[in-house]
Amino acid sequence: MKQLLVVLAVIVTATMSCKDELKENKKTEMAVLNDTANFTTVKWLDTAVNFGTAKLGEKIQIKFRCQNTGKKPLIIINARPGCGCTVADYTKQPIAPGAEGLVTAELDTKKAHGTEIIKYIIVTTNTMSADYNLMFKGEIIGGESNNKIAIPHEVPLKKS
Repeated sequence: MKQLLVVLAVIVTATMSCKDELKENKKTEMAVLNDTANFTTVKWLDTAVNFGTAKLGEKIQIKFRCQNTGKKPLIIINARPGCGCTVADYTKQPIAPGAEGLVTAELDTKKAHGTEIIKYIIVTTNTMSADYNLMFKGEIIGGESNNKIAIPHEVPLKKS
């Protein structure tokens, strides 16, 4: 019984600290987005990438480059993939004027649906147009088809 209470206490504590961290991240994000005096401009050097073909089961890494074209540091606040088959990462430090930053997407083809795919990442920055859509596409080949046709089996008639 004591072990169960200890496990429950650990779970509750972990859950509360995660919620606090999410609240803190949201506060920081809102503070940066509301600080219009420090907005800058960005030029996306890559906004659409065609990775060609990949085999089912491979992990594909796609890189999107951006350049700070303003006079204030560029901050990538967040990069959110549009689905669970993609994980996004990005330059966490402020990007100096004239310097480049990076958003990286990793696609797990085992989790992607279909053979022809188009995926998006929404990137939030400290610019007037806070959100930018980055897109990548390609074809997944090999493995079993995701387009299966189910044919019901015959049910034998009962003889009386």
